[in-house]
Amino acid sequence: MYQALYRKWRPRTFDDVVGQAHITDTLKRQVETGRLSHAYLFTGTRGTGKTTCAKILSRAVNCEHPVNGNPCNQCPSCLGIENGSILDVLELDAASNNGVDQVRALRDEAVYTPAAVRKRVYIVDEVHMLSTAAFNALLKILEEPPAHLMFILATTELHKVPATIKSRCQQFAFKRILPGDIAARLAYVARQEGLELRGEGAELLARLADGGLRDALSLLDQCAIPDGPIGAQEVLDALGLAGNLETARLMEQIGAGDTAAALETLARLYSAGKEVGSLLGELSALARDLLVRKTAPKGGAALLTGGYDENTMRKLSNLFQTPRLAQMLGVLQTTIADLSRSGNRRTDAELCLIRLCDPVLDESLAGLNARLARVEELLAGGIPTACAVPPVPQKRAQEPVPAQQKQQTADTPPWEEERPPLPEEPGEPVGYEMEPAPERKSPAREAPAPAPAAAPAADLWPGLVAGLRSRFPAVYPFLSNPAAVQGVLDESTLTLWVDTEFTKSMVGTAALLSALEQMAAAQTGSPVRCVVKVGAPPKAAKGTKVPAEHDNLDDLLAMGQQFDNIIIQE
Repeated sequence: MYQALYRKWRPRTFDDVVGQAHITDTLKRQVETGRLSHAYLFTGTRGTGKTTCAKILSRAVNCEHPVNGNPCNQCPSCLGIENGSILDVLELDAASNNGVDQVRALRDEAVYTPAAVRKRVYIVDEVHMLSTAAFNALLKILEEPPAHLMFILATTELHKVPATIKSRCQQFAFKRILPGDIAARLAYVARQEGLELRGEGAELLARLADGGLRDALSLLDQCAIPDGPIGAQEVLDALGLAGNLETARLMEQIGAGDTAAALETLARLYSAGKEVGSLLGELSALARDLLVRKTAPKGGAALLTGGYDENTMRKLSNLFQTPRLAQMLGVLQTTIADLSRSGNRRTDAELCLIRLCDPVLDESLAGLNARLARVEELLAGGIPTACAVPPVPQKRAQEPVPAQQKQQTADTPPWEEERPPLPEEPGEPVGYEMEPAPERKSPAREAPAPAPAAAPAADLWPGLVAGLRSRFPAVYPFLSNPAAVQGVLDESTLTLWVDTEFTKSMVGTAALLSALEQMAAAQTGSPVRCVVKVGAPPKAAKGTKVPAEHDNLDDLLAMGQQFDNIIIQE
């Protein structure tokens, strides 16, 4: 009868246990010296060796000829415990024996001395499943056990075990096994089983196992091909996964906003037999790696799964901002969690891809934050050259523009929409001191611009604000509002006094401060350093001219007029 690989290759000594040397070394020393505890608590994720170490320890404490703390597996005690003929070592499943009556029966039996071995050992797996009454019944015998009794408790959810139980046990935490250790163990098992497992196949299985060697052996059992090699592609085909290349291509389509191409890729992979849940899981893992790379570019390399080369990660990382990746990861995780209750998994996966390609469709706070981050990126250094507002002569500004002349250019940002122009008025809106637009001259007759003369300190700040209106339209309402921002020039330092931390975050960008320093240096004729501080400026600061009060509604109208000019073709 065929036996599963994870059962056939279960370690029989502490030295065979992979990746848990910090636990096995301690247990071996305790067995050698006889300094054994009456109760142990093994914790950790699935497939990391908790039950295996419990069985090895039960044989080691009863072995007639232990070898360096390991059971010999040759004496009658070891063989009897291993085949289940010695009833003094009993393994219980707390998930099915979680009542108080079962624990009371166990407690009554525990007082009797063992018949065939030195110690009576009870291995209680998934101990967190015991009821409160069962824990209370177990508590007394754990506190004052007989000399011949040993309890080994194992659990994957430590937080559900009462503190009174924890305090009476020696606790050992089993960690996730490293992918390299899992791959080496898989290669050894494959050689012993006559399977041709290639290196890339072993590495892929190790990553998919998520730190559990039992899961890795089960996956190897599923992908076993006796008459052929087991590579990365064979693993992907056997498990219904898309693979790194397809996942990276799909992520690139999402970054480009190409919804049609992303849906075509999903349809092709679905037709090829790929499971949509696994596909979204791979996409989520890639988004997580990109987010880690963005937030921790230097120290986060050890946190990556390692399934993608550096060039691919760099290319994909440049397509997304941190808020966008966080929003995408949230959408993917929510969709994956809901797939188990879905009536049509393919439709849910398609809706997920559509929301990923078009963040406008995500109405959550994370989606709004991602869109705002994109707008801030576009405005960080002023409006890009391709989208810059062209100077409009005063005469043209007063004339209505025909509707047929208004069209969106290829360089217009995607968040711009066509809308009717604001009602034209003679001159600029109230509250702005707009300098008259320069007359158009032919290039041949244009004279070189004279060097700017040094401006007095009292007129410096209003002039700087007026010069920044077209370059930073999103921040201009803050700069032009004296209640929010006031600029004070003191010798070679221009201090921007702001009212709140939020205003400081808006006007304190590196691009804006650099532009202010350049303009102030050109006006004063000497280098100027620009800083931002929260608070009120010094009273009656010399050389400071506070702009006149104005209506905030005019700021919004002026900003809208600036963006309208982007899409006007002269």
